[in-house]
Amino acid sequence: MKTRLSVSTRLAAALCATALAATACAASDEGGEKDTKRKLAVQDIYRDGLINKEKDPGEPVDGGTLRVAEYSEAVVLDPTKTYPTGSTGLNVMASIYDTLMRYDPDTRGYEPQLAESLETDDDTTWTLKLRDGVTFTDGTPLDADAVVASINRFITNRGLHGQVLGGNLKSMVATDPSTVTFTFTAPWARFPSLLAAGPGLILAPAAYADPAAFKPIGAGPFVLETQAPGEKTVVKANDDYFDGRPHLDRIEFVLLGADDAKVESLEADEVDVIYIGQDKLINKLVNDGVAGNMSAVSGAPTLNLNHREGTATADARVRQAIQLAFDATTFLKRTTGADDLADRGLMSQTSIWKTDVEPVRTDPAAAKKLVEEAKADGFDGKVTYVGLGDAVSKAGAVAIKAMLDAVGFDVQLDLVTSVADVVKKVYVDGTFDIARASNSIPDSDPYAALDTAMNSKSGANPGRYASPEMDDLLAELRAADGPEDGMETMTAIEELWQKDAVYVNVGFGGFMEAWNDDVHGILPTTQTAVLFDDAWLSK
Repeated sequence: MKTRLSVSTRLAAALCATALAATACAASDEGGEKDTKRKLAVQDIYRDGLINKEKDPGEPVDGGTLRVAEYSEAVVLDPTKTYPTGSTGLNVMASIYDTLMRYDPDTRGYEPQLAESLETDDDTTWTLKLRDGVTFTDGTPLDADAVVASINRFITNRGLHGQVLGGNLKSMVATDPSTVTFTFTAPWARFPSLLAAGPGLILAPAAYADPAAFKPIGAGPFVLETQAPGEKTVVKANDDYFDGRPHLDRIEFVLLGADDAKVESLEADEVDVIYIGQDKLINKLVNDGVAGNMSAVSGAPTLNLNHREGTATADARVRQAIQLAFDATTFLKRTTGADDLADRGLMSQTSIWKTDVEPVRTDPAAAKKLVEEAKADGFDGKVTYVGLGDAVSKAGAVAIKAMLDAVGFDVQLDLVTSVADVVKKVYVDGTFDIARASNSIPDSDPYAALDTAMNSKSGANPGRYASPEMDDLLAELRAADGPEDGMETMTAIEELWQKDAVYVNVGFGGFMEAWNDDVHGILPTTQTAVLFDDAWLSK
C-alpha cells in the first residue's frame, strides 16, 4: 500500500538543489543556526518552513503562558464562518480542534496529527484511520461518525475549499468506528492538504447541535477559556489531550494592530510570538536572526477581472489591455514599497511550481491598440475599479487609474470603507470590472487555490471565468503530487490563464510567525498557520 504521509516523498536537499539558492537553504532547510551576518534578498526569504532554527533547544519545560499577537481576529470560532487560514483564525481554531493531518514544509508531505494514518493505493480512494480512545473535551468519542458529520457540515456550509472537496467527492463513509473511506471521482494526489486545513478541524457533534448557539468543542491540545472580541482570546491546556497535556498552561491570542507595533512588542518582550505580513519588517527580522515560520504564497496581491456578460471586461481585448498597461513594480513602489516582490507569473519566481512561461510585460503601446480596437466595436472606454478607501489602497487605485487612463481607458474609482463591501460588490453583486484582491496560492497544494479561483463551477470564482479547457487542466493538476509530475500541466494552465487574462498577478509574498529566543516547539503546517501542541517556554 502506498503511504505518502509518514515517509517523505522528496528530500529537502533535492528541493534546495532545484529551487533554492544555497543561502536560502541554510536559512530554512538545514537547521539554520542563527547567523546575523547573513543578508538575504527577499526572494530568498520567502521560502516555506522554519527560519533561523535553533540546533538544540534542550528538554521541554512545563508551564507558562504564551502570548501571541495575531494577524487578525477569529471573531467566530466556527471554521465554516471564519476562514480557517493562519491570518484569519486557524492558529486559534487548531489549538482548540486540532487537525487530522499536518503539512511538513521540510518534506513537502503530510503527517498524521489527530489521525493515526491516511493511505491510498491509487490516489482515488483514501483510507483514514483514527487513533484509539481520542475524545472531545465534552467526553464524547472522536470516531468515524463524528469525522464524517463534521466534514459534511463543512462542505454544506461552504467552508474554505469545502466546495472543492465536495465537488470532487464521490463518497465519504464511516466503514467502522475508527475508519473513514474517501472515494473521489478521479485521482487527487494532494487530498491530505484538505485534512490539514479547514475540513480537518473536527468538531464535536454538540458544538453545532443547536445552530443558534455554536459551542467551540474539539479534541485539540487546548480549550477555550475566555474570549473578549477585539482584544484577546485565551485558551488553556487540555489535560486529556490524546498526546498528553501540552507543556504550556495557556495561550493568549491578542490583537495589537499594525505590524510595526507587533515588532516593537516582540522586541520589548511584551509578547512572545507575532504574526506579520509586511515585507520590510519580515526582511529585517530574518536578517537579524529572529526565529520563526515563513509561509510563502504566489499571487499575494492580484487584480480580479470580471468576465460576467455585460461588463466591459467581458471583452478579452479589454482584459488583455489591462494586463499590458499595468506595471506591478510601479504599483508596489507607490503602495507598500515592496517593489522587489513584483511578479507577473502565475506561480512566483520563488515557487517550486514556477514554469518557464514568459510573464506578461508592460507594453502601453500594445494596450492602447487593443483599447482602440474595442472602442471601434462600441466600447466606451469606461471601467470600474473597486477597492478600499484607506490611504494606501487609495494610492494604489490612483496609480492604476493613471496607468489605464494613459492607454485610453476612463477608470471610475469605487472606493468603499470595508472589506465586506468589496466582497459584496465582487462575489455577490458582480458590480466591478477590476478589483483589488489576493489569491495566496501555496506551494503545498496549488490545485485547491487555483480551482477555487478559476473553476467554472466554483462559487468563489470572483470573475465568473468559465473555460472547459481550464476545468480539464485543473482536473489534471489535481492528480499531480508535485512539480515532478505536474509541471507540464501547470505550464498549460499558466499559458491559458495568460491568454484569457483571467486575472492579473501583482507579486508574491507571505506571512511570518516570528518568536523570541525563549519560545520552542512551534510547528508549521498549511494555510500559513502553526500548531502549538508541542510549544514550550524556557523562561
